[in-house]
Amino acid sequence: MKHAMRHGWKALLAAILTLCFAVATMSALTLSFAEGYDQVASKSDMTTVEEVGVEGMEPIALANVDDGTYRVTVECSSSMFKIEQADLAVKEGKGTLTLTMKSTTYPYLFAGTAKEAAALNDPAKYIAHEENADGKYTFTMPLRALDESFPCAAFSSNKEMWYDRNLLVRADSLPQDAVNVKLPDYEELEKAAQDKRIAAMQKEQEEKLAAIAVPVDLHDGSYTIEVDMTGGTGRASITSPTTLTVIHGKAYATVLWSSPNYDYMIVGGEKIEPRNVEEDSNSSFLIPIEKFDEPIKVIGDTTAMSTPHEVEYELTFHKDTIKRYSSKLWLLMIASLLVVLAGVLCFYWFWHTDFGRKKR
Repeated sequence: MKHAMRHGWKALLAAILTLCFAVATMSALTLSFAEGYDQVASKSDMTTVEEVGVEGMEPIALANVDDGTYRVTVECSSSMFKIEQADLAVKEGKGTLTLTMKSTTYPYLFAGTAKEAAALNDPAKYIAHEENADGKYTFTMPLRALDESFPCAAFSSNKEMWYDRNLLVRADSLPQDAVNVKLPDYEELEKAAQDKRIAAMQKEQEEKLAAIAVPVDLHDGSYTIEVDMTGGTGRASITSPTTLTVIHGKAYATVLWSSPNYDYMIVGGEKIEPRNVEEDSNSSFLIPIEKFDEPIKVIGDTTAMSTPHEVEYELTFHKDTIKRYSSKLWLLMIASLLVVLAGVLCFYWFWHTDFGRKKR
């Protein structure tokens, strides 16, 4: 009897221990899940975010696309999200997009932001991967329109966190006869967007250079100034006097080299591109003057050697040599104007005087 009771207690204790172990295991798994799927990548965790699409694009609803399955081009905001193949299936104005990934890094995607995906913390609400015949991960999701950016968060099994991605399906990757509306001129959109980016970059650099340039108590305009240069091998020289340009009360100088082989300069840590007027003309740069009457360290990159080489120089701009800019062309124009004016006055005098009337 005692032996049976002792055996029963052991069985009960074993059952209790098994139950406790199971509960602990489930708790650990739940905790692990909570810790693994509620993390969002910060900007420092991500690579450079790229723009998708082109400014000026208008969304094209799938109601304007013929039913069928198409191989399409998908742009992504991250170079780390590598899409091997994308297929779009359209039926009665609705579409599904199937992505085949190059790696098996992402087990889940979510049609929304990383923050929204992490807040759900539920795999049942994510887009789970499927393996194709080649063992590649594929994801299928609804698509609303072409030429429209949409968020698609990706969960990294390596980093155990959600990453924000933006995707866009290019309408011009479909056959022309499959889309029943006129597509925009993508080349013109690309050119306009590129021109805008270049203008923004130029404005940004101009602001940086303006911060370097020394203020000068002169009216905006063109002047001349003497400049000395030291450093380098002594083979190259710069023109002196050179043009001093005052822009918004800040001083800039034109550095005209005796060689066409300088492809950029660095002044105050900023890279400056040449402003050559004609091809094969000597290299010319508009640089900010950091200070007068003291050496300014600059770098000129020359391609005259077997490989491009950065050479250090020192430029000294002498403030007491500043003169108002004048040129022979302006003097010739003024002289021509005076001659014409004198001719007009002589004609007027001849026409309206007694002498002129007698001659007539």
